[in-house]
Amino acid sequence: MSTTRPPGGKGLAAGQLGLLAVVVIGISTIAPAYVLTSTLGPTVQAIGPYLPAIFIVGFIPMFLVALGYRELNADSPDSGTTFTWVTKAFGPFIGWMGGWGLLAANIIVLSNLAGVAVDFFYLFLAQLTGDASLADLAANKVVNVLTCLVFVALAVWVSCRGVKTTKAVQYILVAFQLGVLAWFTVGALSRIGTVPGTEPLAFSWAWFNPFGIESFSAFALGLSLSIFAFWGWDVCLTVNEETTNGRRTSGAAATVTAVVVLAIYLAGSVATVMFAGTGDTGLGLNNPDIAENVFTAIAGPVMGPFAILLSLAVLSSCASSLQSTMISPARSLLAMGYYKALPESFGKVSPRFKSPVFATVVAGAVSAGFYTLMRFVSDNVLNDTIMALGLMICFYYGLTALACVWYFRRTALASARNLWFRFIFPLLGGLALVVVFVQTAVDSWDPAFGSGSELFGIGLVFVIGVGLIALGLLVMLWMYRRRPEYFRGETLQQESPALELPE
Repeated sequence: MSTTRPPGGKGLAAGQLGLLAVVVIGISTIAPAYVLTSTLGPTVQAIGPYLPAIFIVGFIPMFLVALGYRELNADSPDSGTTFTWVTKAFGPFIGWMGGWGLLAANIIVLSNLAGVAVDFFYLFLAQLTGDASLADLAANKVVNVLTCLVFVALAVWVSCRGVKTTKAVQYILVAFQLGVLAWFTVGALSRIGTVPGTEPLAFSWAWFNPFGIESFSAFALGLSLSIFAFWGWDVCLTVNEETTNGRRTSGAAATVTAVVVLAIYLAGSVATVMFAGTGDTGLGLNNPDIAENVFTAIAGPVMGPFAILLSLAVLSSCASSLQSTMISPARSLLAMGYYKALPESFGKVSPRFKSPVFATVVAGAVSAGFYTLMRFVSDNVLNDTIMALGLMICFYYGLTALACVWYFRRTALASARNLWFRFIFPLLGGLALVVVFVQTAVDSWDPAFGSGSELFGIGLVFVIGVGLIALGLLVMLWMYRRRPEYFRGETLQQESPALELPE
């Protein structure tokens, strides 16, 4: 007998967020300040000064995929997003793996966010007190991990209190972050050629030409990092059940978020390349000693005594994203528990805070454990996890985009609008991400692709990315034996959509 469960019956509080609040949460999840400092170095090492080109190229498939997300959300708003929609399109087994991909990506980035937050926390303390030795505490693995656990615990605590508390925190942190980034951008442009250790570059429109990148492997690596830079806008869809008019507002917020973030990246990357250059010594962006956290090195020369504000901005960026990113895995776990794809304890919502407390705590605990393991295994944990994250993002975003194409296949030719938004745009975006996924997986087999860390001769980036997908297959088979209702289509069915979008 069918026990199909209604999507809106999870117990989340409806109508808590408007368009501005969802856009702010989306920007905070992407965390522009954190992304710029952690990806500028690796991306320049891969493709040289073509940062604007690779950001634009990375934006295109993400924007096309976002359009597919918007169509799926308008038809079937559900906090499970990828898990729910891929199940409806391709069935329970592929849907379960899509949900696993989303969870794995979030766990990876949560650990990475916490790691960057630790680095900038001790840098901030060193700048605040004038004691440079405090910054070195971040290199102490025990101190680093313990501090990370504190940050994760604080993020979990705020997230457990629901999206209303999250919204209040994010307004303050995002406004501060964007204000300091604007200050840094103007400062970098005004100090070009005045700082020793830099080899400034004159602005060139050639930087916007992706065909100037030397090889396809370099292009794919740069694109993977660029895709990571835009990752996180889908949280706007994750909160659809808690948003006013979630069918429309969440999709609009996702597209607005992506466009705003692109503008931030173009301005910040151009200013940084012009100021620091792409040399491999001093403050050059190809210097491996500063690649992991570019802003650590160039904040002082750009902002002088106010460099502490940039450290604080990156710290607040990490902290705000660490907290808002908890929303996505927690609500995906909630949906998987609600539809009985995971133990039902994941599907419970706190009657007081109207939030998935159990799922949030589990997401935080797993991310903290993953970070602890990676900190002791990898010599360059931040770089390796960012590259592995690119794999996971391409996997579940690409799968969701293709699910949009298949789900709406019977309605794609009903109108010109349907043809473009339900078929052509998501198909192009999904296929682009599939290509990047395959190329990155092949290249990452070589340990030289990442930090040089390896397991049995296999690059750690490949082990993390592809290994997590393989682990998901094993967990899925175990859940199939323990919770067969979902896999038999009894709680969430594969189905066809309505012909037109609901008003």
